Amino acid sequence: QVQLEESGGGLVQAGGSLRLSCRASSGPFNMYAMGWWRQASGKEREFVAAINSEGINTIYSDSVKGRFTISRDTGKTLYLQMNSLKPEDAAVYYCAAKVGSFYSGITDRAQYPYWGRGTQITVFS
Repeated sequence: QVQLEESGGGLVQAGGSLRLSCRASSGPFNMYAMGWWRQASGKEREFVAAINSEGINTIYSDSVKGRFTISRDTGKTLYLQMNSLKPEDAAVYYCAAKVGSFYSGITDRAQYPYWGRGTQITVFS
């Protein structure tokens, strides 16, 4: 089991940037592939990006590809660099730890048993 906590959310103008962090306070963080998900008000939670346990392979949703970058350090922190933010990026962002092989069910929420509580991103134009 791994316990996760996001930080770095806030209010940003469209076109601006933010960097989210997700720190594991306990558990074998380095054994898990990790993902970022988001949930806008009134919508389903959607996949944003994922990175394998070695930090080498990454996958992005089409809506953020080229603007967001997922990374992880050798400690216990996951990052999401978000550039060129748009109003439609506004949501609560969650980090989550994935079980199973990296590419298997990568956009399947059920493959992520461990979640943080989320951090709110608001984008104004």
